[in-house]
Amino acid sequence: MPIVEITLIEGRTPEAKRRLIAKVSDAIVEAIDAPLDSIRVILREVPALHFGAGGKTKEKPEAPPG
Repeated sequence: MPIVEITLIEGRTPEAKRRLIAKVSDAIVEAIDAPLDSIRVILREVPALHFGAGGKTKEKPEAPPG
């Protein structure tokens, strides 16, 4: 049973998440011939403040006061 875990910054629509799960599942079927009903996809959403790249968080910068 293939299990795939994907970590994303939160904020995508439910439809985008459904599409991602479907396409990842289809890719696994194509790549290794796994039965579709045996595939598990887990999406983990994290706040942008909790996700960093290049030494900086991925949160949107706060607007300057004014």
